[in-house]
Amino acid sequence: MHIALPSPIHALHHPLLEEKKVQLFVKRDDLIHPHISGNKWRKLKYTLQDAQQKGKKHLITFGGAYSNHLLATACAAKQLGFTCTGFVRGEETLPLNPVLSLCTAFGMQLHYVDRTSYRNKQDIFNQYFTNDTHAYFIDEGGASALAAKGVAELIDELPETYTHIFTACGTGATLAGISQGLQQHMLPTKAIGIAVLKGADFLKQDVSALAPKAQNWDILLQYHQGGYAKTTPHLINWMQDFSQQTALPIEPVYTGKLFYALFDLIAADYFEQNSKILAIHTGGISTQ
Repeated sequence: MHIALPSPIHALHHPLLEEKKVQLFVKRDDLIHPHISGNKWRKLKYTLQDAQQKGKKHLITFGGAYSNHLLATACAAKQLGFTCTGFVRGEETLPLNPVLSLCTAFGMQLHYVDRTSYRNKQDIFNQYFTNDTHAYFIDEGGASALAAKGVAELIDELPETYTHIFTACGTGATLAGISQGLQQHMLPTKAIGIAVLKGADFLKQDVSALAPKAQNWDILLQYHQGGYAKTTPHLINWMQDFSQQTALPIEPVYTGKLFYALFDLIAADYFEQNSKILAIHTGGISTQ
C-alpha cells in the first residue's frame, strides 16, 4: 500500500489574500492516497497497526452516509487483508452515493442504524460482535488517542512555522492531533477547527480529552451551513468560484466549509497582516 508522505505544501494565490496582506498555504493531504487520503490515513495508521498486533481480522466502524472515514477504512481493509463492517447513521438511500458505492466495491458490509441507536456505538458493537474475538472496534471518524498520535506527526513534516493551522472538524481527532503535535514541538501556532456539523459544542470536550496538554486551539461553530453533509446554494456557488480562481479541488462536506470559513475570516480582518496560515486539505469526494 503506497502512502505518499510527506504531503506537499502549496501556496494559494487569491486577490483577497493580496488585499489583506495574508499568506495562505495548503497542505495537500488529499494527495496521500486516492481513497485513504487526508487526515484519514493519519488517523488510521496506528489503529490498524494495533489491530494487526492484536490478531484482529474484522474491522467494525461507524459514519454518516458521506463519511470519508468509512471509505478509507474499507480501502485500507481491502489492501491489508481485513474484512470490515460499516454502520451507517440513518436510513438506506438508493442508489448509493459515491462514497458508499466505493465502500461496497472494496467489500465493506453496510448496516444502517437509526439516529437514536447510533448515538451509542459501543452498544451497537456489543450487540453484533460481543462473541467475535476477531472483531476490532474503530470509533466514528477513527477518533481515538491513536488517531491523534498519527495526526500529530503532520507537524513533523512542516518546513516552517505558521501563525495558524486550520482544519475541518468532524470528530475533533484531527484538531487534537495537530494541537498535540504543536505542543510537542513547543510551537506558538494557533490550531483552529471549523466544525462541519451543527450543535458541535461537544467537540471542545472531545478535543480536550484527546489532547489534555494542548492549550493553543479553538473550534469555530458557525460555518456548518445547516449541518453535517448539508449545504446551501451560496456555498456551492462560492466553491465553484473559488476552485476556478485557485485550481484547488474542494467538496461541500468538509473542505468547502473549511475554505469558505477561512476566506470569510480573512475578509473580516480576523487575522493580523502578514499572518501565515496553513490549511489542511483533508481530501474527500465531491458530492455536488
